[in-house]
Amino acid sequence: MPLHTPLYDSHLAAGARMVDFSGWEMPIHYGSQIEEHHAVRRDAGMFDVSHMCALDLAGPDARGWLRRLLANDVAKLTTPGKALYSCLLNEAGGIIDDLIVYFFTAEHYRIVVNAGTAEKDIAWMQAQLAGFKAQLTQRRSGANALAMIAVQGPNARERFWTAFPASRAATEALGVFQAAEWRLPLSPVASPAAERGENWLIARTGYTGEDGFEITLPATDAAQTWRKLLDAGIKPCGLGARDTLRLEAGMNLYGQDMDEDISPYEAGLKWTVDLKDVARDFIGKSALAGKDARQVRNQFAGLLLLDRGVLRAHQKVITQQGAGEITSGTFSPSLNQSIALARLPVDVRIGNEVEVEIRDKRLRARVVKPSFVRNGQSLL
Repeated sequence: MPLHTPLYDSHLAAGARMVDFSGWEMPIHYGSQIEEHHAVRRDAGMFDVSHMCALDLAGPDARGWLRRLLANDVAKLTTPGKALYSCLLNEAGGIIDDLIVYFFTAEHYRIVVNAGTAEKDIAWMQAQLAGFKAQLTQRRSGANALAMIAVQGPNARERFWTAFPASRAATEALGVFQAAEWRLPLSPVASPAAERGENWLIARTGYTGEDGFEITLPATDAAQTWRKLLDAGIKPCGLGARDTLRLEAGMNLYGQDMDEDISPYEAGLKWTVDLKDVARDFIGKSALAGKDARQVRNQFAGLLLLDRGVLRAHQKVITQQGAGEITSGTFSPSLNQSIALARLPVDVRIGNEVEVEIRDKRLRARVVKPSFVRNGQSLL
């Protein structure tokens, strides 16, 4: 049986078409995936992302453990609420998952991992905790469960403040990849969580290439919060629009664009591998720091289809330097053209024309940087 988020009944009430996604019954759309996509690019849309898993890390060794666990370095985090994107690697340098870490103090962090990898991630993390004085607590289920709602788009923050005006003072000055804790007042909305003194975490992060907030809040607050956001004019959006938006923005999807057999260097994520502190030893470092690892055979690139058709994952890409493969592909509603992310031979250059095999035909495509649309504007 698929699992349900705290907003399951809210989705049914809104007429969502539900699908099984990583073991969770989630909305794919509420009638029109295209309209939901455009709402985020042009105004404001919201997504239930409660299937993702929030973990609280606490203890005197929390900082040291994360510096050992992650390829990116949490030592960069010194301001409460500051966030860091990183890959979680295995010893061979393959990507177990990608995640976000929020810093509160050197002994207290929050980690958010992907839905489909949560159990695997937690098992791996718990195994690595041996010898460290720190405790990891999952917050996706149980009495202290959290929900997550992403509000995205050029007008997302203003519409959120319309729904929750008291939050503006705590969140208006937030920079990108910063978060603030905020407590929902007892009025005008009654909240069991507020009565218990539980905070929301409001982060200026997202997975769409647009501005906005990702709100982590007690599960008991989720349904009434969703209703207030609807009343503020924020359009509910499903996983379909989330996928086209993230692909336009050039953002990787775990399980398609990266996995345990792919290193960050081959997934366009070399910038997340921090080797500046030569004394810091993190899991996978030896595999990534060697000469052979730096001389990767494949690069992560974008494709823009020049002929009529639709690019999809696993289609073969033919180049003068050898074969490549599409990892994610779709029709871009913003560009009215098909786009893809692909792994190509490292000698292929931006601007080169290549061919893609689609149903026994070879269609022309141009190699571009792996980011197509950000903040409502084409980057091509």
